[in-house]
Amino acid sequence: MERALLGLAHGSTLVLCALLKLPQLRAVLAARSARGLSLHSLALELAGFLVFLRYQIYYGYPLLTYLEYPILVAQDVILLLCVLHYSGKMEHVLPYIAIFVGGWYLLTLQKWIIDLAMNLCTLISAASKLAQLRCLWQTRDSGQVSALTWSMSAFTCATRIFTTVMTTNDLMVLVRFVIMLVLNIWVTTTILRYRKTEKTD
Repeated sequence: MERALLGLAHGSTLVLCALLKLPQLRAVLAARSARGLSLHSLALELAGFLVFLRYQIYYGYPLLTYLEYPILVAQDVILLLCVLHYSGKMEHVLPYIAIFVGGWYLLTLQKWIIDLAMNLCTLISAASKLAQLRCLWQTRDSGQVSALTWSMSAFTCATRIFTTVMTTNDLMVLVRFVIMLVLNIWVTTTILRYRKTEKTD
């Protein structure tokens, strides 16, 4: 029974992650605008995903515990390119590539670096959610920010809490997913709040 539940949780997480950024990408491409999306939030989220993926690979964790992260990284890269394009900042593409590729290799030069990065990873990912919240609070406009994408992120965090407890029971990973779950729910409710405000105004 436990194994069946674990398989179901892994499968549902993988499917959701494959679809996770599609509503957000669709909204940006349809509007030809990145209004409401925080570039800093997206860059921090991508950095957090890369650190987390590198950590899981470095310690040889089972593939199923991080299989969705290459998909998330690819989707964030595409979304980052769209945001840079629609906000007229394409000249920043090369510095972003250099930072992310260089960081990927620097992480595993020493064991303490990857451990420290993983400890900071939760802070980086939390900062990405807070940057998006700040953008929403300042503009009071959810613009092209997809509530569906953020609610799907919350659900994947909830399933990852379950799968982490059932497989590796890594406390750092578990704390990360709990914090991300709370922040994803907070961003989702903020998006819905400002969307409702827009409709009533």
